[in-house]
Amino acid sequence: MLFTGKVWKVGANVDTDIILPGQYLSLSGAKDLAAHCLEGIEVNWAARVNPGDILIAGKNFGCGSSREHAPVAMRGCGLACVVAESYGAIFYRNAINVGLPVVELPGAAQAFCEGQKAAVDILNGRVVNESSGQIFEFTPMPDMVLGILEAGGLMEYIASKHKTA
Repeated sequence: MLFTGKVWKVGANVDTDIILPGQYLSLSGAKDLAAHCLEGIEVNWAARVNPGDILIAGKNFGCGSSREHAPVAMRGCGLACVVAESYGAIFYRNAINVGLPVVELPGAAQAFCEGQKAAVDILNGRVVNESSGQIFEFTPMPDMVLGILEAGGLMEYIASKHKTA
């Protein structure tokens, strides 16, 4: 899995209520949720995102509540993946479960400026700032996690395993 796209940036301690404000929790479809993604930072932020774009975040991204709605909204608005210095543990797992690739990369927030281009190679554990040429490495994800992401999420992964059994 290789993702290349425009970089969007957010700071540290962005909680799930900022990613998807609570008043939208009654919505259920990914596209409906996506329209309000990161509205806690900027109204209509999601309307500026193009499919394949990459979000770079500071420490503790996705902290707060355990709502799955936040990563569903991010995936729905077209973000290819999120690269953050660290994550709230429940957000990280929820992101994998809904098929949103998340990479932990210390120093990511300082290494990128909004608008630059990034390439994230999930299989080989590399993030490249294509604007500056800097290359960063991270521990590649385990095969099972890659399988979940490739299937589009945990439910799809489980369904595919039952089809082949």
